[in-house]
Amino acid sequence: MSVVPADVLPGAALAAEGTAPEPAALGPRARLWPSLAAVYRAQLSRARVARIPLLFVATFQSVGIMILMRGVVDGGSEARAVVAGSAVLVVAFVALNLLAQYFGQLRAGGGLDHYATLPVPPAAVVLGAAGAYASFTVPGTVVTAGFGCLLFGLPLTHLWVLAAVIPLSGAALAGLGAALGLLAPRPEFATLLGQLGMSAALLLGVLPAERMPEAVRVVRDLLPSTYGVEALARTFAPRPDWALVLGDLAVCGVVGVLSLAVATWAYRRAAVR
Repeated sequence: MSVVPADVLPGAALAAEGTAPEPAALGPRARLWPSLAAVYRAQLSRARVARIPLLFVATFQSVGIMILMRGVVDGGSEARAVVAGSAVLVVAFVALNLLAQYFGQLRAGGGLDHYATLPVPPAAVVLGAAGAYASFTVPGTVVTAGFGCLLFGLPLTHLWVLAAVIPLSGAALAGLGAALGLLAPRPEFATLLGQLGMSAALLLGVLPAERMPEAVRVVRDLLPSTYGVEALARTFAPRPDWALVLGDLAVCGVVGVLSLAVATWAYRRAAVR
């Protein structure tokens, strides 16, 4: 009886994406956390070359939006909303849009069939890929937020809150992106859904909420990234209300857990088909 070592599973799986399924592996499943760490490292290495140019695109896009809005918004709460929304938009571009495309292509190419033959927990595959994609958003989000603060004259003092905003927003958006990619019947639909999700994050996250109609505000409250935007925007105030900041981050974290759970269920559903 042979068991595939957990530390080599992700690399083998990534090399076999798009190939025919192999015979099912015998032996017990690898533990969640070692498998998760291995999948994360493999995905991070794989995405480094392919995704870095797109990360620059996401950053330039957000910076361009802030420069455009500078001619319309002078300061105050609207400026805080624009900067926070533009920073979180980088997360949405990578964690939601690109991850939806990745899982859509993985499903269409037979990559899920190969993952299913390996003793790796489904949660490790989803969480590892989501964590790797979300990690690539860190430099772009920090650069966007810092540039926005200088552009609109906002304080840089509390930018450390990005250490919580990025992973929590990234988890919520990555879970949503993975679920969209896994549930879409065709990769083209996964790409379309990812683009629509990013567009929603752009329109509902960057534009100041007070200028939106009431019906649109309700839709905005349903978007996972909204609470990360609100948490970051509140820290730019002269006297931040940290209770509200923590509340927004808590909601974002809960949504992240739920969205990743849905993505894991979608992975199991897609893998058995």
